[in-house]
Amino acid sequence: MSEETLRTLVEKYLKTEQAQYVFSWQGGEPLLMGLEFYKKVISFQVEFARQGSVIGNGIQSNGYLINDSWADFFSQAKFLVGISVDGPEELHNKFRIAPDGTNSFSLVMNAIKLLHKHNVTFNALTVVSSASAGKAKQIYQFLKGIGSDYHQYIPCVEYARGATRLPWTIDGKQWGHFLCDLFEIWINDSNRASIRLFDSIILVLLGRNPGICQMGTSCCQYFVIEHNGDVFPCDFFVRDSTLLGNIMSNDWQDFFDSKIYKNFGIKKSLWHPDCDRCQFVKFCAGDCQKHRISKIHLQKEKSVLCEGWKIFYKKTIPEFKKIANYLRSSAELQI
Repeated sequence: MSEETLRTLVEKYLKTEQAQYVFSWQGGEPLLMGLEFYKKVISFQVEFARQGSVIGNGIQSNGYLINDSWADFFSQAKFLVGISVDGPEELHNKFRIAPDGTNSFSLVMNAIKLLHKHNVTFNALTVVSSASAGKAKQIYQFLKGIGSDYHQYIPCVEYARGATRLPWTIDGKQWGHFLCDLFEIWINDSNRASIRLFDSIILVLLGRNPGICQMGTSCCQYFVIEHNGDVFPCDFFVRDSTLLGNIMSNDWQDFFDSKIYKNFGIKKSLWHPDCDRCQFVKFCAGDCQKHRISKIHLQKEKSVLCEGWKIFYKKTIPEFKKIANYLRSSAELQI
């Protein structure tokens, strides 16, 4: 991304009226832009911020390039860092193979060590692949062991043309049992980590916004700005058919008002008819559009993870309700 595009992006976004401004820096690998790029990010945010604005920055990285300079910057600039770590060495290295043969797990562990050294808040972003099936407890314990208190588990759902499941893709049943095992070790942990999915389920039960797009009934959630300024509604749907415009030539309101954006958002609630009869639809809302895979591109296809979500919710919702009721009662007592 050029400095001109970056400057325009920050300026136009901060001109909008928001309760909070959130920048999420992703790639590829966003650290390849270099440290000076992100120093410019901060300088532009300071230049264009409204008085009293709350601005947050998050960055998602594989951690390979993090050194003391990066970690110090993240600490000083209060970046929330998401580090990709898929579990113990044998699991992490299974599909994360560095081109030069370097042990990617060692690079990640060094990055986490530096983040701890500089008191940087970080989340563990764990891709749950076919290799992770049956290993939820092992992965959870490992993440806790490296000092991670915030976990995000992301199902690996990748299909080739013709709806052929790729070898690293986890299937619905595996995903469901993984989540059940994860819940079991989490619920019995006296010092529980924050698991984004579990937190969101509790928020739904409390009648609040879940905070993750897959659980929403609309996919009008955020904008993706590509390096050349092109704008899209979702990082899984960066396609010619979903191009909303360009940050260099369009105003922010143009993206909100775009028919393409609105139509894309509506598709989230056009789920399979069976979803209307499902007791768990309030939690998954038909799941992410990316997971509604069909050989004939049916708009109302079920998520390939549907069976797994049902296994998980059937087993755990009663316990989640107890947690929600406890939190509700505690809040009422404090009023």
